[in-house]
Amino acid sequence: MMDLQKEFHFTITEEMEEERIDKCLNTLMETLSRSYIQKLLAEKKVTVNGKSVKASYRVSAEDKIILILPPSIIPDVLPENIPLSILYEDQDVIVIDKPKGMVVHPAPGHYEGTLVNALMYHCKNELSGINGVLRPGIVHRIDRDTTGSVIACKNDHAHNEIARQLKEHTIVRKYQAIVQGVLKREEGVVHTRIGRHPADRKKMAVVDKGGKDAITHYRVLQRFQNATYIECTLETGRTHQIRVHMASLGHPLLGDLVYGAKNNSYKLDGQTLHAGVLGFIHPSTNEYMETRAPLPEYFEKLLKRL
Repeated sequence: MMDLQKEFHFTITEEMEEERIDKCLNTLMETLSRSYIQKLLAEKKVTVNGKSVKASYRVSAEDKIILILPPSIIPDVLPENIPLSILYEDQDVIVIDKPKGMVVHPAPGHYEGTLVNALMYHCKNELSGINGVLRPGIVHRIDRDTTGSVIACKNDHAHNEIARQLKEHTIVRKYQAIVQGVLKREEGVVHTRIGRHPADRKKMAVVDKGGKDAITHYRVLQRFQNATYIECTLETGRTHQIRVHMASLGHPLLGDLVYGAKNNSYKLDGQTLHAGVLGFIHPSTNEYMETRAPLPEYFEKLLKRL
């Protein structure tokens, strides 16, 4: 299966200034592995302000980056014996507690080590095929550095039912997050439109025109000196919704190098965001069920440190 060549344009923001370009692009294009990005840099498929650079180049604010993703033959996605933390499983669905750093489904430059590779090994041939060979069983996704609950479907009936609930916004999704600064209100609702950032394809933004309706409910769980531990409930599920919404309030997630400060004094590997609760109507029993993913170890340690 042949891909067409694709071209991606980015403008570097102040938050990413002085970052190595390979690390910066790895953040902006999270489905591409850092080693693959380094390969593209070596092949001069990446330019900064019209000139090719090395992987060690450190970006500056307002740098104009163009990345050319060459046409490639999509390889077979192979099962991999990767341990899974299973929250629930039956003949229709499986709910996984996804670890930090794992991409949900394969994409150019990243065909191994994904949740799909692990599911193919665990579930054998029992995954829905509606989303094609790169996304068997996958009806929704969470970001690479977000941890917690992801549901996959083992047959097309289950897939259609869960997809319908996602479309109708009836699935319960509660996230835990730690944001920069101290939130004054005990709870609130952020209601905006979210669309693609005009300059950075992998970055979303609150927009006045276009985009999609996005609603996030939040409540404070605990306040610290310079941070706040919160729970966010999604009414809609737009790309990067919680990250964009909290940043729009002036309280980006700790560790979020895309929407927050570049200074990472806590040595975090990506945003502190955890998909804790997932509730849905079971596609066969028609009964409501709910799974809970425990906070990951890094999150617990950070709370104690704060």
